[in-house]
Amino acid sequence: MSVWENIKMAFSSLRAHKLRSILTMLGIIIGVGSVIAVVAIGQGGEAVLKSQIVGESNTIELFYMPSDEEIESNPNIFMEDPFTQGDIDVIEDIPEVDKVVATSSQSATVRHREETADSTISGINQAYLDVRGLKIAKGRNLISADFLGGSRTAIVSESFEEELFDGEDILGEVIYVGSQPVEVVGILENETGFLAFGMNEVYLPLKTWQSIFHETSFSEVSIQSTNPEELQIAGEKAADLLNRIHEKEEAYQILNMEEIAEGIGKITGIMTTIIGSIAGVSLLVGGIGVMNIMLVSVTERTREIGVRMSLGANRGQILFQFLIESVTLTLIGGIIGMGLGSGTALLVSHFAGWPPLVSWPVIVGGILFSMIIGVVFGILPANKASRLDPIESLRYE
Repeated sequence: MSVWENIKMAFSSLRAHKLRSILTMLGIIIGVGSVIAVVAIGQGGEAVLKSQIVGESNTIELFYMPSDEEIESNPNIFMEDPFTQGDIDVIEDIPEVDKVVATSSQSATVRHREETADSTISGINQAYLDVRGLKIAKGRNLISADFLGGSRTAIVSESFEEELFDGEDILGEVIYVGSQPVEVVGILENETGFLAFGMNEVYLPLKTWQSIFHETSFSEVSIQSTNPEELQIAGEKAADLLNRIHEKEEAYQILNMEEIAEGIGKITGIMTTIIGSIAGVSLLVGGIGVMNIMLVSVTERTREIGVRMSLGANRGQILFQFLIESVTLTLIGGIIGMGLGSGTALLVSHFAGWPPLVSWPVIVGGILFSMIIGVVFGILPANKASRLDPIESLRYE
């Protein structure tokens, strides 16, 4: 008997017991679907987390952390300016450096008439817009003239607009940062995604920020290289240069966000594997269900097996027939589970706001594994069927 004839007989047997077949496949469906959904959701979450941390700006962070010996010798070391304009100028002269993003931030109370709101006030330079950008929903962005002249203009977040103005249009309105007036010229797009916290934020040109807070230092500095492959070299050169200028040992260091993202990726990968393995246990439970039903099927079809053997079917043909039926059962369940898992992953990613990563290797692996389950748990019933005595099988009622 050919493989195709065995497959037709398998489908005929499944149709003869529709409800039983559906209930048997349920374990396989849930197992394959849950594994595909968990892995896809985990990979999608990992991708959006990395993009939120690293971004698309190809930058490396510089940070200031004096050694214990330096802190002991100078307890007021943290009162010193971590980064100055002179530092920025020196870093910009490094051949591998394309742009230097400098920012300063401070929490302050912002007032409009009688209403107040606690906000994070950030001063940014022109390079910040070139490298990271500010997505504007309404109004305009900061322009070169604002940075050069230190104009009293501001970009605010949507949550700030809602809290201080109850969602009313505030473009052109004057707000007070401390006692200093600034005009709101733009509203940021509402952030979405895993790391969106809806903070009250106000962005000012760096000169304006320094004028309001009477400070000339920078709290954060990051570097964009001319060539992504030279990013690490640019960061190391900048850190070494600042340590020499300020006569520090290793106070200035680099923080490579890509390395941090890779570490996070490993952690999320391990968690996805663990959860996926737990979900995969249901596949084993489904396999046991398949074996149980196939044993029942062998018992019910004992007389049929005897007739086939009396007509010349050998042991290998009987074994192959029941293995095909078992694999067909699990394969159909695997395909349905694939659709269920992919649909669940798409639904979750839609509401979570991150891209679904339903990879073909995972889908193919899930279906192949379901077929392996069919073979493994179908061997015992198939072997039992092939070992039946033809005479005793014909006598079976």
